[in-house]
Formats: sequence, C-alpha cells, structure tokens
Amino acid sequence: MRLYVNIDHVATVREARQTDEPDPVHAAAAAERAGADGITVHLREDRRHIQDDDVTALARSVRTVLNLELGAHAEIVRIATRIKPFQATLVPEKRQEITTEGGLSLRKNDRRLKDAIARLQGAGIRVSLFIDPSRKTIDVARELGVPAIELHTGRYARTWQRGDAALKELSRAATHAKGIGLAVHAGHGLTYQNVKPVAAIPEIEELNIGHSIVSNAIFWGMEEAVRRMRALVVG
Repeated sequence: MRLYVNIDHVATVREARQTDEPDPVHAAAAAERAGADGITVHLREDRRHIQDDDVTALARSVRTVLNLELGAHAEIVRIATRIKPFQATLVPEKRQEITTEGGLSLRKNDRRLKDAIARLQGAGIRVSLFIDPSRKTIDVARELGVPAIELHTGRYARTWQRGDAALKELSRAATHAKGIGLAVHAGHGLTYQNVKPVAAIPEIEELNIGHSIVSNAIFWGMEEAVRRMRALVVG
C-alpha cells in the first residue's frame, strides 16, 4: 500500500493571507521525510489554493513522485504536459464546490475527456480517473484506455460509523477493477479514524489523503502527522 499525501490545504492557509507561507514545497519535503510514497496536489481552474508556480517548484523538488489532480480543462492539461508529473489524476471540478463532491461522470464519447487523456498520455504521463465505485463506470474507464482509477471514498467517509455497506461497495469495485487490469487507488474524506478498513482492501494499492493529515499537522507537525497515517495505512 502506498500513501500519497495531498498538500493542497497547506496552500489554502497561505492563500488566506496572500503571503508566502506556509510553503507547499516545504510541506512536501516534510511528508517525504516521514515516509510518504508520493505527493498529490490539485491545480484547480480557479487557483483557489495550489498555484502554477507551486506545481513547477514541486515538479523540481519532489523526490518520490508527483501526482497532479486536474480537471479536463485545456489550459491545465497544457500545464501538465509541460510539467510532466509522474501521474495525472483527472477529477470533476465545479467552481462553487468546497471540495470534489463525487467521481467523474464517464461517457465513452466525451471528447474533452478523451482529448485530455490522449494529450497527457502523449506526454508520457500515467493517467488515472477519479470515479465513483460503480462497476459500470469502472468498465467505461477501462474502455477509455487508462491504466488506473481512483475510487471516490466519500460515501464511506460519511457513513462508516453507521454501517459497512459503503465499505462493501468499495471492496466489490476494487475487486472488479483489478480483475479487468486496472490499478486501483482510493481517496476522499479518509481520516485517522476511518482509514484502516479501506487500507485493508487488498486490491487497493494507493491512498490519497490530505485534509486529515494537514489538519492534524497543526498539532503534531507535518512529519509526525504523516508518520501516524502511514502506520495506519501500512498496518
């Protein structure tokens, strides 16, 4: 199991004052020192947290791998093909949302998405699609020719204390995706309290976790926050 640490909200704190600290590059370095297997950032069209210069600096400084989340916007895709992160994860994006609310609504004839995938893969970037844990959606992802998917764990994060239906849904989806040749990642709303059952799903090989780690880094420091999450994820 790999732990990728999303550092978007380090930039959220910085942008609240339009200043130069805290620096996402320093946060990424701390996360790597603590055992993060990769660093994730989302370059949104509205630039609400991570900025273009952050992505450029991280592409130079990250010593593990950089996973760039992005919507299928031509401008952002162009930036990605120039920066060349190890992985690009295509996500849905709405300007009015607080955070990503669900997975991509995949259609085989979505020209914008297909063009984004083609451009990213043409630049030598591994492409993943952020989707809901639906067998039908997973099948479409496979037909779109990507090597990996990231399962949206939002429903599980909302309901895990009330039952295990969402966990079973994630497990079934992961089994199906792995069975048809896709690498399976997962993320959204995962915390120190709820991560272990998801990390225990054998077909899932990578978790992307940000908000909970950055929140607790206020009290523990970034390295300790990552160490504690890694201990839960790796088991």
